[in-house]
Amino acid sequence: MLRTRIDLDAISHNVKVLKDMVGPQVNLMCVVKADAYGHGALKVAPIMAKAGADALGVATVEEAVALRRSGIDLPILGWMWDPNQDLTDALASNIDIGIPSLEHAQALVAAESPVRVYVKVETGMHRSGVDEEQWRETFHLLADAPHITVLGLMSHFACADEPEHPLNDAQERTFRRAIDTARECGLDCPINHLANSPGALARPSSHFEQVRVGIACYGLDPVNSGADLRPAMTWASTVSNVKPIQAGEAASYGLTWEAEHDGQLAVIAAGYADGVPRSAQDKLQVGIGGKLYPQVGRVCMDQILVDLGENPYNVVAGDEAILFGEGGMSATELADALGTIDYEVLCLPGGRSRCVYEGGVDLAG
Repeated sequence: MLRTRIDLDAISHNVKVLKDMVGPQVNLMCVVKADAYGHGALKVAPIMAKAGADALGVATVEEAVALRRSGIDLPILGWMWDPNQDLTDALASNIDIGIPSLEHAQALVAAESPVRVYVKVETGMHRSGVDEEQWRETFHLLADAPHITVLGLMSHFACADEPEHPLNDAQERTFRRAIDTARECGLDCPINHLANSPGALARPSSHFEQVRVGIACYGLDPVNSGADLRPAMTWASTVSNVKPIQAGEAASYGLTWEAEHDGQLAVIAAGYADGVPRSAQDKLQVGIGGKLYPQVGRVCMDQILVDLGENPYNVVAGDEAILFGEGGMSATELADALGTIDYEVLCLPGGRSRCVYEGGVDLAG
């Protein structure tokens, strides 16, 4: 069975570390979008709540409603929606709503339903966010709407994983200017948040009243801050077969890899249908019995091959094979090998992968 093993105790530990780091005066919003970065939002959210999270954040309002219906009573923010979308379920579920444009603000004002909101402002990433020339119009519109409670402003760093990048200072200055402008327009804005994981870990000046932390909750450190974080995800499969190969013989589709010496190959039940990229060929090192072995040949839809050499450690069918995580490459090492980021690596497991949870017995009740 292809499995994504999730250590709930590691997630609890990470949330506690992060909460201790920002201190009691700063709210910790744990981001559980995209099914908690593949860790299972409905399973990890109660763990985060018990460990000290003050709020949860997701991308879509549908994700937010699902969390609320699962029994989570923390504040939940959803920031991606369409101005023409029916928000009845979200508002009935007491979901906080992000406002990324003047049009979104106008839609909520017209709806005349009580709602708590954060206004997302453009500070330099040029993605979603109210542009500065529309700040005052948006702020005045919301200030004049008695059914809307503006909790604060939010924005997003573009380069916080590069702590010395000059845009970080510029974005923080712009965000502070936005808060001042909002308050001039009659909004209190008691809770404002700019810092993502790298901002929270490396830039205390950006903490404001709340930090919005994602990847660090799952144990990865995007700025090598030295924080005591523990990776929570291990992606594992099984050796389905071990077979001989002779020097000069080639293997897998297209015969793109040729054995230099007599040896053995392990067949691993995982392929691109499950999330192993075809581009991982010759870059992935698979952990078996605490040893790393090179993946060789084309990545198939359902299987990959691993070169065991002469198989000195007697790998056999049924042994566990680690694609990344404890006992194999780390998610960061695999990301570096693939030329991507560990955020994407955490989102790779899919297809026939099934989540298996460990720990958390005393935390989720």
